[in-house]
Amino acid sequence: MRQRALLRPARHGYAVVLMLIVATYVLALLPGGRSLPTVLLVLQTGTVWQALRVSHARPVVRLASAAVVALAVVAAVCALFAPGGALTGLTFLAAAGLYLVAPLAIVRDLGGRRRVDRETMLGALAAYLLIGMAFGFSYACVAALQPGPLFGDAGDPALPQALFFSFVTMTTTGYGDLVPATNPAQSIAVLEALIGQLFLVTAVAKVVENWRPRGWQRNREESRDADAGG
Repeated sequence: MRQRALLRPARHGYAVVLMLIVATYVLALLPGGRSLPTVLLVLQTGTVWQALRVSHARPVVRLASAAVVALAVVAAVCALFAPGGALTGLTFLAAAGLYLVAPLAIVRDLGGRRRVDRETMLGALAAYLLIGMAFGFSYACVAALQPGPLFGDAGDPALPQALFFSFVTMTTTGYGDLVPATNPAQSIAVLEALIGQLFLVTAVAKVVENWRPRGWQRNREESRDADAGG
């Protein structure tokens, strides 16, 4: 009985994940000092924990996430007392790693569902947003670690700019106001654009394939009975 309860999808689980993602994004837009990466990391840890719980992630995935969190906490605490680009970059790198682990678990959970409901839609949206934010933190990491400016004449981005550039790149909108000057940011941008499009193609195809309008099964059975009676 207990095992069956653990395997049952949590009600409103992905809605909570989605709210935590939005809260993290809003917090990242606020002006902050050296403590901002640490505060973000705390909220991100809660977001990833909720995502892994709802998606019933495998124990090895949870252990890997716990290891990343431990390393990120050490880097974040060190960055508070000994500010430096390297420690800040490592904190953003850990944040990106956490936000890439969660979508994998969510996609695995959604792929095993036979029908599409509200939780499926919210889960797909949460995974998409997590991927975009993970790449945003990746750009912030590169900006903190590399010697030259990330965007050339535009300089290094603040975290809101990094997130903006990430979602513009993932959706292949391409405004052109921010352009990576060198690698590895250029290669990361190409990878993000490819992953974003592949996610839409595969996830949307899965949703469309399994989606059934309300009353579809009843109408199908009635049509079948009418054909049999005729």
